[in-house]
Amino acid sequence: MRLPAKPALFFLLLGSLAFSSVAFPQQKTPKQSPPKRRILRVEDSQQVLLAQVEEAIEKKEFQRAVDALQKYLVESPNDALAHVQLGYAYVGLLRRDEARAEFTRAIELNGKLPEAHLNLALLLMDQEPAAAIAPLTKVIALKPEQAWPRQLLGLAYERTGKLPEAVAQFRAAARLDVKNSEVRMDLGRALLNWNRPGEAETTYREVLQAEPKSAAARLGLAQCLLLQNKTEAAATALAAYLELAPEDDAARLRLASLLASLDKYAPALAELDRVDASRGNSVEGLKLRAEIRIRQNNLGEAIAALEKAAQLEPRDAALRAQLGRLWLERRDFPAAERELLEALRLDPKQTDAVRDLAAVYYLGEKYEAAMRVQDELAKRETPNAGWWFIRATCYDKLHRLPEAISAYEKFLELDAGRSDKQGFQARQRVRILKSELERVRK
Repeated sequence: MRLPAKPALFFLLLGSLAFSSVAFPQQKTPKQSPPKRRILRVEDSQQVLLAQVEEAIEKKEFQRAVDALQKYLVESPNDALAHVQLGYAYVGLLRRDEARAEFTRAIELNGKLPEAHLNLALLLMDQEPAAAIAPLTKVIALKPEQAWPRQLLGLAYERTGKLPEAVAQFRAAARLDVKNSEVRMDLGRALLNWNRPGEAETTYREVLQAEPKSAAARLGLAQCLLLQNKTEAAATALAAYLELAPEDDAARLRLASLLASLDKYAPALAELDRVDASRGNSVEGLKLRAEIRIRQNNLGEAIAALEKAAQLEPRDAALRAQLGRLWLERRDFPAAERELLEALRLDPKQTDAVRDLAAVYYLGEKYEAAMRVQDELAKRETPNAGWWFIRATCYDKLHRLPEAISAYEKFLELDAGRSDKQGFQARQRVRILKSELERVRK
């Protein structure tokens, strides 16, 4: 249940430090200073074009901005900021290659222009995060007092799997902007993904001190606690999260599972009822409901839940095998046989289903069928003492005396006295069958 890194993209507008976002979910824009606009004097055609560019970009009329900037750059080809603006307009038109070329040209003209490095990095962040690292590092060198470039660099490192470096940048950003909860959320997520749940827990608790109603921080805290095997505390944290995000059915299912693991069956079932009321039955929810009912020794309701799950997912072989085992426990052999055969039809590799099917035929007194299934089981695993006891009993019931004696003796050899009841029965049957065999031979 880890939170993925989902960096947002923010592109510089008209040489300012204000950004327009093309945002990914669950990731907010790092806080910025108010925009610093160019002061335009409409004294000549070039300034008129720049005024048109500003108006067009503000209205998101990107093609008009491109047309005006291209005319402007004919007369002023070395204006680095104009190339940044043109790159931004190309981004608005989803013309990434042209945008990249313009940001790169701006850097060639003025390597100390942070807007150019920043926009190039943000263009690369989504598809080429590793390539975004170098321009973001340059922005930090130019703006060392700013927290947000470090936060963005942390996101780039995180997306490339360099979690220690990401954590270092997020921590540096948090030191520069102590009131920024967003960067601490990024830090908590990176620590979680780096398998530092204790440190992540401290970070999320810091966020919650400042923002007690942060649903994301409560979910992050629950994740930290789970990774530290603090199950009860995690369930409490997850319940607090669901008070803020009651529509998160996946988290509610997780809470139900946690409650069930704590033997809190009634609250777990209540959570499942809420999920069902919200979105109807799901295979996952029905399986969990069945598991709870099995623990409560309520096989009837467990079977009912699994049958509903099988209707939703008719090709789930493991589900069919579990349903067959429950029918076996209830000694409904025809129903058990039906489900186990279906499980094996869907997935012939279900060895547990083969073992249960042998038990179905044995307990249902279908001894020939039981031995046929046992033969299949013997191809998959070495027969153990229990296998030989069933085999011996089948031979015994079918009056195949020599085979029965041999199988009972094999059982006794493998069991080595561990099973008192079956051992006693086997020894008695060997003695009796040998006497019968001797009489027959006479």
